[in-house]
Amino acid sequence: MKNYDVAVVGAGPVGSTFARHMAEKGYKVAVLEKKREIGVPLQCAGLLGKRIKKVNILPDKFIINPVHGAFLHSPEDTILSVQKDKPEAYVLDRVGYDKFLAQLAEDAGADIFLNQKVEKVDTLRGVIDIKNKENDKISATVVVGADGHASTISEKFNPPVESFQAAQYLVDVGEKRFQKDYVHLYVDSRVAPGFLWVIPLSESTARIGLFADCNYQQLNILLKELIDKRPEIRGSTILKKYYGVIPKYNSQKQLVKDRVLLLGDAASQVKPTTGGGLIMGFTCAEIASRAASQALENENIELLANYPQEYHEEFRKELKAQLMVHKIFKSLTDADLEYMFRKLKEEGAEEIISHYGDMDSQSILIKELLKRGILFSILPKMLSRRISNLWK
Repeated sequence: MKNYDVAVVGAGPVGSTFARHMAEKGYKVAVLEKKREIGVPLQCAGLLGKRIKKVNILPDKFIINPVHGAFLHSPEDTILSVQKDKPEAYVLDRVGYDKFLAQLAEDAGADIFLNQKVEKVDTLRGVIDIKNKENDKISATVVVGADGHASTISEKFNPPVESFQAAQYLVDVGEKRFQKDYVHLYVDSRVAPGFLWVIPLSESTARIGLFADCNYQQLNILLKELIDKRPEIRGSTILKKYYGVIPKYNSQKQLVKDRVLLLGDAASQVKPTTGGGLIMGFTCAEIASRAASQALENENIELLANYPQEYHEEFRKELKAQLMVHKIFKSLTDADLEYMFRKLKEEGAEEIISHYGDMDSQSILIKELLKRGILFSILPKMLSRRISNLWK
């Protein structure tokens, strides 16, 4: 049985980033990935907020488009146009970027093993059973579950995860229709609190998709309806189809058990409003690496508890605000959404959103809309009270 200081289950971007941090500190690190090829198939819209460059390494070669703004569409197509002078987000080649992050971990000294399906883990002893021809076992002082929404590691000490379903098409519209640096977002009560998106890759190609509390058949119906309805994508040729699962944010999830900790989707570290998780996941990888280093240096595994404590201190307020927005959108009808969009446009919210909006930190914008009284003028009184109570 091979012995390591750290064993990471899952070579996704968050797991690979954690592995790099630990290998750079001089620890012996193993990464176990069940896929034969890292990053394949694509299971992400590939739109990341600007903070990506602050929390991880991102070479320009993996940026397909910088995004300066968005067109937000109501059910009846009232449009809010928001924009920034500098890039607010980046459309990435996620497959290439995932491979790059894994290579960084390997270059730092981590051992990466592909096609290794983890069957179970002993949280007390740190022994991992792998399903392969040899039925290998690996032991580690610290075990990290970064194995996605259906985490085998998380299931050892958490109840089954609740998830959204997601679907995405790569399409070609056959002509120049897109502003490459603007994305389109569509709200629809049938998919709320999820939404639909069009993310241009070029002037004629885009990723179109959605996430919702629906099955895959319903997702496909909604996507085809969007293609038929929207002039910017009508008549699209579907080049590829992708499917995925997004875990729902769970503030009660246990992140540490004995010598095991969870990261990324396995830890339900996703934004309640968008389902995105990489920015938070990369930050958590660094936080967790500090706690793991302390535990290893001091030979005291109980110091892993510093990780969830620091994580909650860092993100609790923002996640609480986003969860509130998530719950409100889930309760709105199409008529409510239409009324909200029209009132926002009347109140000059496009300029406010353009100035204060942030993909990864929506609490700043919510506070500004509250301060100006805009939210109270557009939402039912019951919902307004709910928002007000959050900030008391």
